Parts: sequence; C-alpha cells; structure tokens
Amino acid sequence: MGIGSRIRPDSLLSQVAAAAWSCRRRRRPARLQPLPLKSIRSFLPAMSFALAGLAAASPCSAAPSATDALVWRELPALPDAEGFAGSFAGTAQGALLVAGGANFPGKRPWEGGTKIWHDRVFVLPAGASAWLPAGCLPAANGYGISLTLDVGVLLVGGGDAERNFAEVWLARWDGTGVRFTAWPSLPRPMAMAAGAQVGRLVFVAGGLDRPDAGTAQKIFLTLDLDRVAAGWRELPAWPGEERFLAVAGAHEGAFYLFGGARLVPAADGKAQRAWLRDAWCYRAESGWKRLADLPRVSVAAPSPAPVAAGRLLVLGGDDGAQVSTAPTEHRGFPRDTLAYDPRSDRWTRAGDVPFSLVTTPLAPGGDGIVVPGGEARPGVRSPKVWTAALPAGAGPAR
Repeated sequence: MGIGSRIRPDSLLSQVAAAAWSCRRRRRPARLQPLPLKSIRSFLPAMSFALAGLAAASPCSAAPSATDALVWRELPALPDAEGFAGSFAGTAQGALLVAGGANFPGKRPWEGGTKIWHDRVFVLPAGASAWLPAGCLPAANGYGISLTLDVGVLLVGGGDAERNFAEVWLARWDGTGVRFTAWPSLPRPMAMAAGAQVGRLVFVAGGLDRPDAGTAQKIFLTLDLDRVAAGWRELPAWPGEERFLAVAGAHEGAFYLFGGARLVPAADGKAQRAWLRDAWCYRAESGWKRLADLPRVSVAAPSPAPVAAGRLLVLGGDDGAQVSTAPTEHRGFPRDTLAYDPRSDRWTRAGDVPFSLVTTPLAPGGDGIVVPGGEARPGVRSPKVWTAALPAGAGPAR
C-alpha cells in the first residue's frame, strides 16, 4: 500500500497556497481578488481530487484521539516466576481462569534451556487478591484456542513438544476446582490456530497439525453450540494463503481473520516464517471477503480481538522486524494498537499498550478484557496480568 504517498497539486492549487502564505507574511491583510467563475469551475475537480487523495494516502492514521487508547492496569501476577506463553484463559462461573502454557525455567534457550509444557490451572475469583491453584489440565498443553462461553471456557486443540492435539474440553469452576468435560474433537490436531465465537457458532481457522510441521494449515471449522453432539463441520477456507498465529475476531455476525504467518522452506531446508498482512471477513450468508491489509505485520497478537467503539483491536503482535536480532538484544514486540473499522474498511492506530506480549490469549474479565502474561521477547515469558475496561456498549472478547 502507498502509505503516506504525496499528492502533487496542480498550478491553480499552488497559486491559492502561495496567496495564503503571502497573506500570513504581510502585516496588514491582503485583499484577494475574486476568482473568475470559469477558474472556480476548473478548480473544483482538482480540489476534489486532492482531498480524495489525501484521504486515501494513508489507510492507518498515526495520531489517535484522546479517547482511542484503552486504560490498562495490572491484576495480581500469576504465581510462577517465569510466567507462560501459549496458556489458555477465560472466565468460568465468575472466576478468571488461566491454564497450561510453556516456558523455559532455569535457562534460556540460547543457554541450553529446555522448553517445558505445563498442566497447572489457576483461578482468580472476583475480588480476590491472589491466584488460587485449581487443579490440572487433562494433559500438559499450550498454544491452543480458549473461548469464554456462557457455560464455561472452551479449550480447543493445542500441543506439547511431541505432538499437537485434536481434543476439545469445556472447563468449569465449581468453587473449589476446575472440572473438565470432553467435547467433540477436531477432525485433525491443531495448535497455534485462531478462533472466535459468532452468535451460537464457534469458528476455528488455520494452525499447525504437528510441532515439526513444514506448512501451516488452510482449514476452517465451525461448531454449533446448539448441536454440540453433531461435532465440527468443515467450511470453505479463506481465499488467501494458509497461516498460523493469526488473530481472530467477531463483530455483528461476522468472523474476522487478521494477519499471522505461513511456513516456507529456508535455504537450509528448514521451515521459516513468511509474514502476512492480509485480512478477511466471513459471513455465513455471503462467504469470505477480503478487507484492507493491516498497516503492518502482526503475528501472535492476543486473540480473539476485542471490539471497542465498533472497531476490532489488534494489540501489538510480532511485526518480524527483529527476526534476525540476537535474542539477548531483542527490544520486545510492538506496542501499538491497530483498530479496524468494518464500516469504512480502514485501519487506524488507537494508542499503545503498556506491555510487549505475544502468543497469549485475550479473555473477558470483569467489565473489560484481560491479557494473562505471554512471551515478552524470544525465550522470555512474563507473569504479569493486564486488564482494561471497555467502553460502554463494546463487545467482549469471545
């Protein structure tokens, strides 16, 4: 996209600008001669063209208004010194739930550390000042999808060091622990996929079918919450490229899919990421539609995207700018919020977040949203938990 492209005015516009500048420089007001009607008629199309060009020159404004940015504050930190990436999170029976994920306890990966997957579950009941241990997942698991439903938190897929999972679980808090109920499994294993709830339907897109996958998945699935026993149904996938670590969203009956990455062979034959900026919208009655590209790459941003003031928010995400930077010199991930407005098919910037966190879910909590830790930079996690209130009428993360 031609962001910030310059528009060259025609000679008449230049004359008007020069006259205005001349007026500002004089001590006494200058008397401007009225333009002939013929000149005005010739001027109007040029002015319309210039104004339209200025409006289209940048699909993403860099100057948010004072009301754009969410106000963030910290909740009690997770009871783990390292924190986790790829955890599950949601609100179940009034309590905030965080489960599973992975980290590098002891040594960083460049020091020979080993990545460990976890099965611990923590809850933060309403009004509590500390997280409580609440049992264990059915298996150590991370990098799946978590969606808050009316009946509990849905945990979809994920994986560990050896394999990815197709299992789906519903987690519920009973006041003393978190209980898990098996739901219909996915038709294939999926980790690092994107998902959201639209009305009474759950949608899941993309992902990886195994930890050593050489390509990402191009698959789009749905589950009807009124007919759970019928299981998952495959739908036509988006027309773009396969992907994983994308951001999903839901707004006014539509499912959204933003960015992510795909895998391509590197020179040494290993898989490497190819970064994506495209965006898509799916409606059951009309199928897929391509939207305006993201202003920058965003991979593994907190998902699903919340909705505020009618806009879907992509909170940071990896932009790939430091992919060749040594992990000890990594400066963290972008903190700017990208806001997509479906009414105008345009992106704007809506302030910054106070954290640099990727590969982490976004969950509803209290009167807003919660980001429960995540990856602060390669190989480094954070136990900090952040929350922001959403404006009245905004949609929760689902």
